[in-house]
Amino acid sequence: MKAPVYLVLATLFWSGNFVVGRAAVTSMSPLDLTYWRWTFAAVPLLLLAHFAEKPDWRAVLSRWPALLLLSALGMSAYTLLLYAALGHTSAVNASLITAASPALIVVMAIVLLGEKTTRLGWAGICLGLLGVLLVLTRGAPQHIFRLSINTGELMMIGAIFVWGCYTIIARRLDIPAITSTAMQVLIASVTLTPFALALDVRLPETPAEGWSLAYIVAFPSLGAYLFWNLALKTTPPGTAGNYLNLIVVFTAVITVALGTPLTLVQIVGGILVIAGVLLTGMKVRVKAPEPAAPGRVS
Repeated sequence: MKAPVYLVLATLFWSGNFVVGRAAVTSMSPLDLTYWRWTFAAVPLLLLAHFAEKPDWRAVLSRWPALLLLSALGMSAYTLLLYAALGHTSAVNASLITAASPALIVVMAIVLLGEKTTRLGWAGICLGLLGVLLVLTRGAPQHIFRLSINTGELMMIGAIFVWGCYTIIARRLDIPAITSTAMQVLIASVTLTPFALALDVRLPETPAEGWSLAYIVAFPSLGAYLFWNLALKTTPPGTAGNYLNLIVVFTAVITVALGTPLTLVQIVGGILVIAGVLLTGMKVRVKAPEPAAPGRVS
């Protein structure tokens, strides 16, 4: 029962990242946010990993190729694409494209890992997407066809593809979750340093920028990635990916907290998203591919 809680918390923290990140990119560059996000998160995560999991650091370092790949995908590429996209498109369009992540991850898991998804599993994904569409289009799904594709939306398409790859690969990494996350964050900070120096990355200069970065470091960076990796140890990527639909629901809740009332359509859409998440979570199973018969090339 811990994995669903971890996935819900991860999506909650990432929801805040959409709201805070959209405001922050108006005065800070995507590289500013990405570099300081991981640089400030690296030491706390490493200390937590060392004292909580007591890993064999030599064995962990021997897995550096996989950790480097995961860091490049999930920490550097995805984050840079996300913040860059938020500087060119609305939060609504970015969230809508993000809602396609679960379906993409399921397809990738089927192709790459041999996962099997039942009809009810697909029904859960469709139900969740319907809820997302209702929330984003205010009860008029036909409005989806009026959205134009611009540079920011193309960046978000690239971002969800990168995240799908990250989720698939992270599922197979046999390193303790906190240690894995800490090493990926450290690698991201180190590999981004030359770019930060060359492009004159700056620290926050106003209280608003400072608080924005503090939130991004504490919750989307430390909390969300930690909970996501913990959940992936026992949860198939397809099931975990479907929880990303909750980002839309939590974004609506954050909006209410900021003073905007919640509409009936948003409530209904949220119920559909949650129902879809629960349905997919109960019905998706991981099945190992059948072994090749003698003399058959698999």
